Parts: sequence; C-alpha cells; structure tokens
Amino acid sequence: MISSAGKPLPRSSKHLKLTPGPFIDEMTSLALVNINPFTPESYRKQFLISNGKRKTRGDLEESSPGGGKGEQGLPAKRCVLRETNMASRYEKEFLEVEKIGVGDFGTVYKCIKRLDGCVYAIKRSTKPLGGLSDENLAMHEVYAHAVLGHHPHVVRYYSAWAEDDYMIIQNEYCNGGSLQAAITENAKSGNHFPEPRLKDILLQISLGLRYIHNSGMVHLDMKPSNIFICHKMQSDSPVVLEEVENEADWFLSADVMYKIGDLGHVASISNPKVEEGDSRFLANEILQENYQHLPKADIFALGLTIAVAAGAESLPANGTKWHHIREGNLPDLPQELSKEFHQLLKSMIHPDPAERPSAAALAKSRVLCPSLGKTEELQHQLNLEKFKTATLERELKEAQQAQSPKDGHSVPGVSETPTGSSSTKRLVGGKSAKS
Repeated sequence: MISSAGKPLPRSSKHLKLTPGPFIDEMTSLALVNINPFTPESYRKQFLISNGKRKTRGDLEESSPGGGKGEQGLPAKRCVLRETNMASRYEKEFLEVEKIGVGDFGTVYKCIKRLDGCVYAIKRSTKPLGGLSDENLAMHEVYAHAVLGHHPHVVRYYSAWAEDDYMIIQNEYCNGGSLQAAITENAKSGNHFPEPRLKDILLQISLGLRYIHNSGMVHLDMKPSNIFICHKMQSDSPVVLEEVENEADWFLSADVMYKIGDLGHVASISNPKVEEGDSRFLANEILQENYQHLPKADIFALGLTIAVAAGAESLPANGTKWHHIREGNLPDLPQELSKEFHQLLKSMIHPDPAERPSAAALAKSRVLCPSLGKTEELQHQLNLEKFKTATLERELKEAQQAQSPKDGHSVPGVSETPTGSSSTKRLVGGKSAKS
C-alpha cells in the first residue's frame, strides 16, 4: 500500500493506534473519530470546521472518492479502543490509593493524579474487551458523560482511554461514598435517614435528573448504589445564604451534595435502545417494552430509592411483592412520614407513568422546598408593586402634560418673552452687544 507521498505505508499492527500518524490524510483521520450517539443530530451534522468552512457529513461524502457509494461514508464505529503499543497512562499519571467499589462493568479505584495532586475515581473494566459488543458497552458510558458535560448533581467526567483492551474512565471522586453504603451503615445501627434528609436527597437528585432528561437522555438504572455523596471540606470558604441568588447557585451553600453516577444504562429518549437495569427498581412499563414515557421510569426508580433510604427492607426482584409495588403501593417503612411527603412518594410509583411527576415538577415541589413557595409569593407581591408604581408614574406624567403651557396661553406667574424680538435672542457661544 502506497501513501500519497509515494512512500510505502507500514503494515498495520494487531491493534490500531488511536493517534493517527502524520501520513494519514484528512479522510483517513476522520475515519478514526467516533460518532457520539447521544449528540443532537443538529450538532452531529456539523462536526468539522476546515479552512473556516464547516463541513457536514454530506460534504465529506461528496468530496471523498466514490462519494456516492455507501461504503465510502463515515462508519458509525470508527475508533478502536485497543492500545497495546504504548506505556501505561494509568501507572504513569496516577497513584492508586485503594479500591473503593466493584460493579457490573468494572472496579473503581481512588487515585491521586501525580500532576495536579487531586483525587479522582478511576473505573477500570473488569475484563478485557472481547469484541465489538464489549467495546460498544464500554463506550456507552463515555458517550453519555461527554454529552452531559458538567452539572453539580451528576458525577463529573474528566477523561477516558484504553490500555491493553481494558477501558479506563476518570471521574470525579465523591468522598462520602455511595448512598447504598450509607444506608447499609444506618441499618447496622438500626437507624435511617430522617424526613428532612430524605427530602434533601430527593430534591438534589431531581435536579440532576431534570438536567439529564432535558439533555434528551434517561438514566434507567437509578438506585442507591448509583447515587454518590460529596461532603464539603471544612477548609472550603463559607457561602453566605443571602449571596445565593438563583437555583443554579443554591448548591454552593449545601454541606452535603448528592450526585447521579454510573451512566452505563443511559438511553436516548428519541431513539431508545433500552438495556434493563436492576429489576428491584425497574418500572413495569420498561419490562413490557413500553418506552413512551421513559423519563418517568427514572422517577419510579427514584421513588423506591428514597423508600429504601427511609428504612424499607430489601426490595423484591420478582414475585408477588414485586407486583404489589408496581400497583402503586410503597413498601413498609419503619418511620412515619408526613402526609404530603408520603403522598409525593406514592405519586412517583404510580402504575400509570403519565401520572407520575416529572423531574422538573419535583425540583419545584413545595413539599421538598417550602421556601420556593415563599419566594414565588414574594415575587408576585413585588410584581404587583412594580405594576402600581408604573401606573402612578404614568398618571403623574399625564397630569404634568395637562398642566404644561398650550399654544396661545400663558401660565399665571410666568412672564412670556416675545418670540419676534431679536434683541433678546442670543446664540450659545456668541458675543452679546455691550452698551
């Protein structure tokens, strides 16, 4: 095989390197770029800017040899994960401190990055990626993280790479562990989260879910082990509550942050390819392959998650009790919740997904955040006062205009200067006649 420069290309090794060499032309280089399935189509069609002109997929296919042929187009899978001809980035850049978790996909380690000295959670696939299906599964979480970006209630993603057929993901480290670990510790001592804390968890996770749903995706594996806790460090500068002006900043004053993690089951709302999550938290409509209300499946799972945090016994994976919950019945709780909060949780596991509240509705619920109602009331009063002020200003202006001098009339007490007298006229800046 000969390159455009007339030099023979080296034989490809067993595994393709991710970084294209200098001899690779533009189209070959493009063939090493993955298409993120969660990227909105409007953005996906405009993914390349060259020489100041944006190129779309169609432009590239037309400019490529045999552009009319389907096989010349950019494939959906273009960048392989295997990198066997490079030193271990993991060992070079990170100091492994301890193992902090094990999941279906891989093992999570607490690590310190040698360059910046910060702590990160590094997830490494449990076994080598054996084929295309394994690669697709491994990339699924990476794609979702990359599109979501940064939100205070979603575990932050930093980087991902492959080493010797293993997928590695660098995420934010949450120093409080998982909600499941906290629930387990509570159970050992016979305790459970009190209602104020349960409301706080539900509110924060609802904000995270609202962000995910507004991004066109659903989590589909909401459960205590996929919710992570971050405790504010004592050295952090305090935030004055009066300085928190809007919802986007309120979390700065929170001592404990709850974040959604493990995006391995995330699916697109518009083009769902659903992989069922934990059956204990699975909504019945997902089992029936009814995907018309996908975001409400997350609401169902979140409702049961809060019930478990409230002290409910282990949820059934199947059987009569499993179906009893899917009929809209909360599991037995060891504590008595307020009527409003209990009713809210029941609405979240309603048999009809259309009847469940959305994440946006939960985020604005007065049950979870009573101050929101007070804020709305004060805002309403402020708007009324502004309207009254504007009305008075308009009436005052009309009254002043009605009292102003009219043509041919003079106002008592004010002398009128003859307009025809040139002796009193003087241009600004001009010299006046001296006697």
